[in-house]
Amino acid sequence: MRKFLFSAILSCSLLLASGAFAADRPNFVVIFCDDLGYGDLSTFGHPTIRTPNLDALAAEGQKWTSFYVAACVCTPSRAGLLTGRLPIRNGMCSDRRRVLFPDSSGGLPATEITISSALKDLGYRTAAVGKWHLGHLPEFLPTSHGFESYFGIPYSNDMNRVKRDVSQILLAEQEDFAAYDVPLMRDEEIVERPADQRTITKRYTEEAVAKIREFGDEPFFIYLAHSLPHIPLFRDESFKGRSTAGFYGDVIEEIDWSVGMITETLEEAGIAEDTLVIFTSDNGPWLTFDSHGGTAGMLRDGKGSTWEGGMRVPTVVSWPGTVKPGIVHEMGSTLDLLPTFVSLAGGALPDDRVYDGHDLSSFLRGETGDSPRRTMFFYHGEQLYAVRQGMHKAHFLTKTSYVGQKAPEKHEPPLLFHLGIDPGEQWNIAEEHPGVVASLRELVDEHTAGVERIPSRLPGRIGE
Repeated sequence: MRKFLFSAILSCSLLLASGAFAADRPNFVVIFCDDLGYGDLSTFGHPTIRTPNLDALAAEGQKWTSFYVAACVCTPSRAGLLTGRLPIRNGMCSDRRRVLFPDSSGGLPATEITISSALKDLGYRTAAVGKWHLGHLPEFLPTSHGFESYFGIPYSNDMNRVKRDVSQILLAEQEDFAAYDVPLMRDEEIVERPADQRTITKRYTEEAVAKIREFGDEPFFIYLAHSLPHIPLFRDESFKGRSTAGFYGDVIEEIDWSVGMITETLEEAGIAEDTLVIFTSDNGPWLTFDSHGGTAGMLRDGKGSTWEGGMRVPTVVSWPGTVKPGIVHEMGSTLDLLPTFVSLAGGALPDDRVYDGHDLSSFLRGETGDSPRRTMFFYHGEQLYAVRQGMHKAHFLTKTSYVGQKAPEKHEPPLLFHLGIDPGEQWNIAEEHPGVVASLRELVDEHTAGVERIPSRLPGRIGE
């Protein structure tokens, strides 16, 4: 019923829009990497990985230096991006099982409104390419959440591991793709198993390029979610040994090639100036895998933590002729994509649920000088660990790295950092600023009081 009402609202918005306005609605392309660190691109400071296409995209568009994801691991982060809601609100997080697995019975609830379902109701063509990780059963796949088509691996590329020795992940070379019995799907059907991951970035790119050409002059949304650089690492033969930064560098440089193919196709089709492209990552780098895990640069820690390195991600925004080129230090989040896209498409969000995203459309157009996002809440599973408002960030709980620390450490008083002066979160200034701590504590209390939790959709196993 909720989805029906929302569809009606969006349809009315579309009909009320003038023909000229409808023609001006932009296309949207989201390129979403898996476990890419804040410091893994040359435009974000990596000294040996070459990313010329992303460098050019950032130079001609915007490089966002304070862009956050909704969670520090895959499944909840993706749920936040597609719904504009913190995962605690839709059950896509858990303190028991952090992500969905091949034996999971749950997935993104049908009651959730996604970017794809919202834009589809506004007359957009939609396609999902790559990693999904929001439920592999038919009722949870992209085609059940507003995407016309899907081509990709439904969960992480290291799942269904045939060889149990973790060293196989660290030593994975191209011939080892059969060690991971992951399916490659087209829509609801498995077309290859195990997926040959040696060519997975190339094939995802070819699919996205084909969709851009297929959609032509119709407004569209393409969600290209790369399976890499999540371990195990794979790259096409043509990229083997290309990077000075070794295997991991080869993987990133192939992703950069992919970005170049997408932008080149948009230009050839004459729609580059009609298309908003956002490149980002689902969380920070998986540091426990050494040279296969990337880097968060000067930020602290990585994937699985609510330190900056776990949830602040490298982000590039391109919309030629509309976004003003430059470096953006204002805050933004993947949570902001749904309200921003719906606004730019001429729609309106329903008032039957709470959204955690902000509409950035006026800021992107340069009509306002400040981003509407002033606050970011940092969840680890079902618990709120930290909050940032302005330049101050308070940690009430911390858990370092993806593995190793069994239980979170509680901080009373909370740790406090000034992220302008100390983005690496090294110098706790809580004692010097009790007023700031009190203000942030009050902010957290107000937020948590307004969160209506639903049972987690992650712990259940098929057959239970």
